[in-house]
Amino acid sequence: MNNAPALTGVTGGLGFPTLLRKELLRFWKVSFQTILAPVITAVLYLVIFAQVLADRVNVYGSVPYTAFLIPGLMMMSMLQNSFANPSSSLIQSRVTGNLVFVLLPPMSHREIFWAYVLAAIVRGVSVGMCVWIVSLYFVVIPVKEPVWALLFAVLSCGIMAVLGLIAGLVSEKFDQLAAFQNFLIMPATFLSGVFYSVHTLPPLWQVVSHWNPIFYTIDGFRYGFFGLSDVSPWHSIAVVGGVFVSLTFFTLRLLASGYKLRT
Repeated sequence: MNNAPALTGVTGGLGFPTLLRKELLRFWKVSFQTILAPVITAVLYLVIFAQVLADRVNVYGSVPYTAFLIPGLMMMSMLQNSFANPSSSLIQSRVTGNLVFVLLPPMSHREIFWAYVLAAIVRGVSVGMCVWIVSLYFVVIPVKEPVWALLFAVLSCGIMAVLGLIAGLVSEKFDQLAAFQNFLIMPATFLSGVFYSVHTLPPLWQVVSHWNPIFYTIDGFRYGFFGLSDVSPWHSIAVVGGVFVSLTFFTLRLLASGYKLRT
C-alpha cells in the first residue's frame, strides 16, 4: 500500500522538522530583507509620528504617545511578516514548480500546516522583538503583563500565518497574492488602532473597529505593556483565540482535501 503522496494520515518521519527547518532558513538567510527591513520601516513610523504628535496626544490619561505607539508598531510588523512568510513561500513554490517536493514526502496535512505556521510565528515574533529593542533608544516602557503580551504576540502571529497559508493556497499568481495584502491585510492593520486609541474615533468608526479582529490583537498586546486597554483583555483573547481556532480548522480542511495542491 503506497501512501507516500498522501496529505492525510499520521507519520513519524522527518518530514515535519525538515519542512520547518526549510521555512526557518528561508527567511533567516535573507534576514536583511525579512527582519531588518521591517524594523527600519517601523522605526521610520515611530520617528515621524512621535515628532509630530508626541507633545499633542496623551493616551489612557497617563501614557505618552511615543510609548503608546511602540506596541502598535511592534504588532503591525509582526502581523505583516507572519502573513508574508507562508504566503510568499507557497506562491514561489507554485510558480517555480517545486511545490511537488513538499507534497511527495509522507507528511500529514497537519504536519504541513504546523511547519508553515510555526515558522511564520518565529519570524513575526523575531521582528517584533527587534522593533522593541531598537525602540528602547527612544523610550523605555515596562512590560507590566508579560504573559499577556507573549500570548497575544503568538496568537496574533498565528492568525496571520494561517491567513498567509490560505492566501498562498488560493493564489495562483503574485498579483492575486498582492490583492490579499492590499485589500485585506493592510486596511485591517491600519484601521485597528496602531496609531490611535479607538475611543478617539467617532461612534460609527468605533463600531467598525470593534468588528475588526486585528483591533483585538493590538489592544490586547498593549495591555501586556501598560496594563491598560480599550476593551477587556479577556474579551480580546476570546476574539483572537476564536479567530485562530476557526481559521485553523478551515485551513486544515483545505489541506486535507488537497485544494489547489493536487492539480
